[in-house]
Amino acid sequence: MNTVETFLNKKKSKEKITVLTSYDYLMTKIIDDTVDAILVGDSLGMVMLGYEDTTRVTMEDMLHHIRAVSRGSKKALIIGDMPFLSYHIGVKDSVINAGRLVREGGCKAVKLEGGYGVIDSIKAIINAGIPVMGHLGYTPQSVNVFGGHKAQGKTKESAKKILDEAILLEDAGVFSIVLECVPYELAKYISSKLKIPTIGIGSGQNCDGQVLVTHDMLGFDENFNPRHVKKYTNLSDIIKKAVVKYVNEVTYGDFPKEHNSYVLDGFSIEELIDLK
Repeated sequence: MNTVETFLNKKKSKEKITVLTSYDYLMTKIIDDTVDAILVGDSLGMVMLGYEDTTRVTMEDMLHHIRAVSRGSKKALIIGDMPFLSYHIGVKDSVINAGRLVREGGCKAVKLEGGYGVIDSIKAIINAGIPVMGHLGYTPQSVNVFGGHKAQGKTKESAKKILDEAILLEDAGVFSIVLECVPYELAKYISSKLKIPTIGIGSGQNCDGQVLVTHDMLGFDENFNPRHVKKYTNLSDIIKKAVVKYVNEVTYGDFPKEHNSYVLDGFSIEELIDLK
């Protein structure tokens, strides 16, 4: 089974780390023995629940999906996202909420967005024995502060802040940091400075690993095409074709066939009628 040590060892040996999201049991079973880690991201708010952004995701939402993923995993490191306002109000609540994701959900680590503003919560969670993954750059829970979905760290001041926060998080004891939608030059420099691995999304190939939303890279949504996503297949089209074929076969009597049905065991329907 992969652990946080897997991340650190791969950084040392310069092996790339692979992470994908999952939100349910069956998807987890499919990808579990292939990737290093599975992130149960609060992106489930948009992908599974139809929310506009991640700020509406609750602890109960996260627990529901983390439990399902944990049931389907035997190998990958399961990381659970801490949702909006679950770690901002106070250190005590932050530790309690992180503990719930681990104890009730079954994940082995949690992920928090931010740096200076949440550093006390990060330290307290780690001191409670829960591994923490950091998240800097574009942090989706701050979408309203950013004024939309925008890359971060493009100016000298904002790049310096991300660099400083990366060092701060490493010093606090996080085992890795997601760098989301930051310039690739900045991501490369941060990755070279840190002893812990960076996991990029929209931040170039020089991070120590990569993460994508599985539904994005499999092409579930034909209308969602951000520049940081590569679609490795188009399941939206495949699924639609299969559904159309099913509808046509049902409509014209080609499905179900006799071999798709069950038969009476040892008596005829006439005998049943005679029992009336």
